[in-house]
Amino acid sequence: MARTALRAVLLVAAAVAPLVLPTFLLTALTEMVILGLFAMSLDLLVGYTGLDSFGHAAVYGFGAYSAALLLLHTGVSLPVAILGGAVFTAAIAVPMAWLCTRATGVAFAMLTLAFAQLLYAVAYKWQSVTGGSDGLAGVPRTAGPLGMSWFTSKIGYYYLAAGCLIAAYLFCRAFVASAVGTTLLAIRDNERKAQALGYNPRAYKILVFVLSAFLGGLAGALYAPFAGFASPDLFFWVLSGQVLIMVVVGGAGTLSGPILGAAFFLALEHYLSVFTDSWALVLGLVFIAVVLFAPQGLWGMVRGRAVP
Repeated sequence: MARTALRAVLLVAAAVAPLVLPTFLLTALTEMVILGLFAMSLDLLVGYTGLDSFGHAAVYGFGAYSAALLLLHTGVSLPVAILGGAVFTAAIAVPMAWLCTRATGVAFAMLTLAFAQLLYAVAYKWQSVTGGSDGLAGVPRTAGPLGMSWFTSKIGYYYLAAGCLIAAYLFCRAFVASAVGTTLLAIRDNERKAQALGYNPRAYKILVFVLSAFLGGLAGALYAPFAGFASPDLFFWVLSGQVLIMVVVGGAGTLSGPILGAAFFLALEHYLSVFTDSWALVLGLVFIAVVLFAPQGLWGMVRGRAVP
């Protein structure tokens, strides 16, 4: 009951926040929502399947570039471009999943990192399409029919991003509670035993890899029109490391934890950078403390206090 009340309070706060926050805080909140979706997509691999991806930025960057190219060159409406970015990312994730899931452990992590760096190099070198090191600037928020122009405003875009996050959360919640989700947990805990019971672990890994890519691509597709650009840095390994930190700090193996971790990461980064140039050092120390003293993440602490 306490947990349900906590979620209800968070939902009401998220709905009211854009109506009372100043513009710069609303922009930060929208970025938190987008990165929360991105972190939640990675947690399907890390927390629920035991697949530690070091290159999840690949799907984020691909989604961003796909949506940016659609908006710049085809004139499709904003929702179509965002959905198209997610679908294209899921499509390219199929061969990636097929190759990466042939390995396990560190080898899997290195393969995902290699794909991300490969896409980074392509985005950097294929200047005629990707803009090279300058990226794609001036990505518009093209309004569509049926009053979609409202989504092009800052408040409207926040609600669009928040709606995508809530829909993804509800879908993932049903997914991890299903028989497929239970099988993923069995594979994470003991893959050989799951195989001995007649399951095909690799098929399940490919499935969750593509689903994770779809949601990560959706987050990237939301980011490009939000920021107005897409750059090769969206593929870079630094972003993959940051989103992995968000998952671990927020609480791997929970859907709410990565969202909280993303919000905590961005809030801390913005706050510390105001006071010191060495904010990254302080940020690292804070994360070490969280990992040492809250091994289940921030959401584990919140949940522990919310449930007597």
